[in-house]
Amino acid sequence: MSKSSPFSSSSPSFPSSACPPASSACPPARPVPSFPPLRVGRGGDRLRRAVRRRRRAASAGLAVLAAALAVVGGTEAAQASRGATPPPGVKPPPAAVRWVSAPVRIADAATVRLLRPGDRVDVVAAERAGSPRVVAAGARVAEVPAPEKDVGDAGALVVLSVPRDTARALVGAGAVARLAVTLC
Repeated sequence: MSKSSPFSSSSPSFPSSACPPASSACPPARPVPSFPPLRVGRGGDRLRRAVRRRRRAASAGLAVLAAALAVVGGTEAAQASRGATPPPGVKPPPAAVRWVSAPVRIADAATVRLLRPGDRVDVVAAERAGSPRVVAAGARVAEVPAPEKDVGDAGALVVLSVPRDTARALVGAGAVARLAVTLC
């Protein structure tokens, strides 16, 4: 019981240069036409040249812009750095606000225990003669130190982050009035 496989050597073989028997439709052999050789890698040069031209154009544009600004005089800040006065009616930009940490003694120690770092508070000064006034609005609580022992009715300390001018006002108000805070 031998089975014949399709790949067995019993099948007829044809030479590689000849066509199968005349029963199959094999076209006659034709010569290959001549053609110019292919050029590979030339497209990258075109792309590189285009990018280089674009860079040159951008550089030239920036140079023209810099020259125009130099002729016109630049911005007010550049003029101010050279000692020129700003045009009338133009206010100079506000100076950067410098924030400082200000320790403040609050009269009610229980209120201070409610505060956490990051809270926003208004500090109110209550003088014996006169109405209460807001000394610092929207001050950020930087730190709440641990409560002190044997302080009595002296209140509790809290550290606030405020602008330098507000810190001066807080120190002055703390010297003549009792301070309280309200949560914002």
